[in-house]
Amino acid sequence: MRVFARRREGFTHDVEIEGGHTVVADEPADAGGADEGPSPTRLLAASLAACTAITVEMYAERKGWDVGAMEVEVDTTYEGYAPVRFDVTLRPTGELDDEQMEKLRVIAGKCPVHKALTGDVVVTIVDDSARPEV
Repeated sequence: MRVFARRREGFTHDVEIEGGHTVVADEPADAGGADEGPSPTRLLAASLAACTAITVEMYAERKGWDVGAMEVEVDTTYEGYAPVRFDVTLRPTGELDDEQMEKLRVIAGKCPVHKALTGDVVVTIVDDSARPEV
């Protein structure tokens, strides 16, 4: 899967995600951007919220549990512009007992974005101009 960030103007970028999806990313005005879209770190928090919600909902569906209108809140703490903490809150509106809620909290920690943020993910920066022509 590939994702491309292509500059529009200033810090505004169109982010093209394989599969035909596009997201706009930018920085807020107080950081020199035009605020045309969420910053990359806010997109990261949004990815964590969405992934957590989907993971929990998929698990609950397999178990036959009613989570109702699931809401997941991610509160992000920053040092400068870098996120240093994500606090995730699950808010299902369905009828769940304490044991089911505890299991959903465990499952929430197994979403792929959570695993990427807390695991040993390798990120390699490649200078494309240094690659030999094929």
